[in-house]
Formats: sequence, structure tokens, C-alpha cells
Amino acid sequence: MSKGFGGMGNLGNIGDLMKNAQKMQKDMARIQEELKTRIVEGDAGGGMVKVQVNGAQEVVAVKIDPSVVDPDDVEMLEDLVIAAVREGMRKAHELSQKEMGKLTGGLNIPGLF
Repeated sequence: MSKGFGGMGNLGNIGDLMKNAQKMQKDMARIQEELKTRIVEGDAGGGMVKVQVNGAQEVVAVKIDPSVVDPDDVEMLEDLVIAAVREGMRKAHELSQKEMGKLTGGLNIPGLF
């Protein structure tokens, strides 16, 4: 006799799948919390402007060397800040991808991160 759709084999597989999904969800939440405490730094202008970004891609600090603060050239300072933020965000994204990749075994699952 065939088990068909009502066989326990299918229910067992679904139960295992649900357990694995719940574990992955808990692990993802843990990693996301840990990423908030991990800091990367982006800089521009040879380190004259530094930006710290956490693994959750939040800017947490900006340091500007007073020597680049020129009231007659505010645009240069703005460009340095943008460049430093972009580098910091890129590094934070790479960190997040690396840590989540450990969880997913390197699979890129759309919508996860």
C-alpha cells in the first residue's frame, strides 16, 4: 500500500523543515544583534576623515581632522565625508554578508540580507 499524501514520512520531513527554519531564524536574529556591536572603519583623505559603521550598517561615529576644516572649501570636506561613509558602509555590508554566509553555507538567499 502506498502512503500517499497522508503518510507520516511527509509530516516528519515538514516537521524537520520547520525546526530547521526556526533554528535558522533564531541564529539570524543572534547574528544581527552581534553585528550591531561589530565596528568597521571607512576613511578618506589619507585618514583625515574617519567614519565608524557597525555591522548593522549604522554610522556610529565620525572623526574629522581639524586641518581639513576650511570655511572657504566646505565642498571638499563634504566630499571626504561622503567618501568615508561609502567605504564604511561597503565594509559593513561585506561583514554582514560574511557573517550571514556562515549561517546559510554561502548561499545567497534573496531578501535575507
